[in-house]
Amino acid sequence: MGSRCNAETRSSLAKEPGQTMTEDKSAIRHAATVIVLRDRATNPRVLMGQRGAGAAFMPNKFVFPGGAVDADDSAIPLAKPLVQTCHARLLEDNSGPSPETLAVAAIRELWEETGLILGAPEEWQDAPKDWSGFAKAGFRPSAEKMYFFFRAITPPGPPRRFDARFFLVDADQLAGDLDDFSGASDELSHLQWVPLDEARALNLPFITSIVLGELAALREIQPPASVPFFKNQDEESLFLRLNGSEQQYQ
Repeated sequence: MGSRCNAETRSSLAKEPGQTMTEDKSAIRHAATVIVLRDRATNPRVLMGQRGAGAAFMPNKFVFPGGAVDADDSAIPLAKPLVQTCHARLLEDNSGPSPETLAVAAIRELWEETGLILGAPEEWQDAPKDWSGFAKAGFRPSAEKMYFFFRAITPPGPPRRFDARFFLVDADQLAGDLDDFSGASDELSHLQWVPLDEARALNLPFITSIVLGELAALREIQPPASVPFFKNQDEESLFLRLNGSEQQYQ
């Protein structure tokens, strides 16, 4: 994990002695994203920011906080685990990071990109240096109130591809002032709480638009009946439901 820096710029590949480290940009990288919903019952708003014009992946698009999984994410202990339903679904069709690692990556990305903390109040005296600010605030990362909500593998073609897991969080679970983004990195600009009924009018990636549609149909912030999974492969694109049915996607 890097301290509040762009995770996409870090290579995930090891190097042989005497070789320069390079990134295989054609490889599908694992990623984690957080959908934070505020005032669901009265005036639902979702936290979004805009990627820079020079970003290699989805420039100028409005997105949820998130990014690539770091190798160090697997070493971070959770104060409280994912609920069992979400844990089991994250294991489906997954040969990559553990559910715990994906949850840590999501919490880290939320903190780096927005300055907002999803954690349990608890001392963390042996926190790694890159998590020192999180620990100094009096918290350890906690996944108890974040729910696996959506999964998508981005299609072939763009310069980078990701297998992204989207987690849903009620804004009431975050620590601190929800309107204070002073601790955020500069990876996302125009951080804001967007009214849910206006969000799909923004300049969005296709998948983000689909996620917002699922979000609009939400009745309670809890694990959904099944998790949508856009599985874009070189040969075909499938729309799956984890713990559900499989459909061909046109």
